[in-house]
Amino acid sequence: MDEVAVLKKLGDELSKELLNNIIPYWTNNAVDEQNGGFVGRIAYDNTVDAAAPKGLIMNARLLWTFSACHRQFRRKILRDLADRAYSCLLSHFFDDKYGGFYWMLNAKRQVLDDRKHIYAQSFAIYSLSEYFLAFGCRTALDIAGNLYRLVELKSGDPKNGGYFEAFSRDWQLHEDARLSEKDINEPKSMNTHLHLLEAYTNLYRCNNSADLKNRLEILITIFLDHIIAEDGTHLVNFLNDDWKPRSGIISYGHDIESAWLLQEAAEVIGDKGLRDKIVQSGTTMAWSVLRNGLDQNGGLVTEADQNGITNDDKEWWPQAEALVGFLNAYENTGDQVFLNASLAVWQFIKKFIVDFETGDWVARVNRDGISYKDDKVCDWKCSYHNSRACLEGMRRTSRIANKIETRRSPVKPSSL
Repeated sequence: MDEVAVLKKLGDELSKELLNNIIPYWTNNAVDEQNGGFVGRIAYDNTVDAAAPKGLIMNARLLWTFSACHRQFRRKILRDLADRAYSCLLSHFFDDKYGGFYWMLNAKRQVLDDRKHIYAQSFAIYSLSEYFLAFGCRTALDIAGNLYRLVELKSGDPKNGGYFEAFSRDWQLHEDARLSEKDINEPKSMNTHLHLLEAYTNLYRCNNSADLKNRLEILITIFLDHIIAEDGTHLVNFLNDDWKPRSGIISYGHDIESAWLLQEAAEVIGDKGLRDKIVQSGTTMAWSVLRNGLDQNGGLVTEADQNGITNDDKEWWPQAEALVGFLNAYENTGDQVFLNASLAVWQFIKKFIVDFETGDWVARVNRDGISYKDDKVCDWKCSYHNSRACLEGMRRTSRIANKIETRRSPVKPSSL
């Protein structure tokens, strides 16, 4: 295999997928001309549900997507849509009395659910910091910084460390910590801590304060000490106050996603010791995902437990994260098996996940690749995972290819 040629081809295909399929779908379908902001739901057949509520998670993820894509491609339409998402976030989701952002608006952009879930606040920080990186908007960075300090003040567990999950509008601890009905009602989760880490990492790129660096070091250590299972092969999804595991679920998408996000955080803050630990840990998890979660047709199954696979459906977002995570493991180890795994996932995505009829990606297929009739757009299905996978894949394939070419280049003898 000519690895350089393969990497360049993959990077080119990811660029075309993002520019010619993913971005056009969202620019052409997501804008809500009737009620403002963005539509809250589009059905499988691309029918818009004008009465659907509008969630913070989707709006923040759209803000991140349009901002990040503008940084890469510098297109006016991306700037316009990022501005639209930013305006909606501040004008309608922001709570100017108690701080933070509301969980859900109705179709008319009126507050429907005023809870403050730290998972969703994380995406507000993540997207606002990306908007600053794209456009230099100081107000966005100030709001992200204020939200970071509010989360630290209200959500942090002073006794055992980490962060509690959900709060009322006025920041009283909420009895229902779940993000969705399928979750376990426990005070701490892997998912919230992972996306808080992701958000703080992006904020640190904008404001490399000593306090934020310390918070990231603590978050990485929490993963190493509590959230990564004792055998190192997967994450613990739900935990009690003092970090006792409360779930045996193995989520392959989160495992492979965490492997590269944790490494990214350690690299951004420049902590070599933590980075080395995370690379070792992430490689262990990547091997486990490859051996246990990657199907013969190249798709990543959804979940397992200690007895084996419990959900063999293949959702769009684990495929996106596996594409990046296996590339990350390949760059760290040089082991071609990880490159082959990333390529296999991409082939599966192209064959079964890309929607060639209406655009973007379908939400979920069964083990054989037959699509379910799931929504194309909703609060949990939007443009964040697949757009980011394309952007990360483009960067990583270029970087790895350059490293290989540099190693291959003969060293010219110095002149006497």
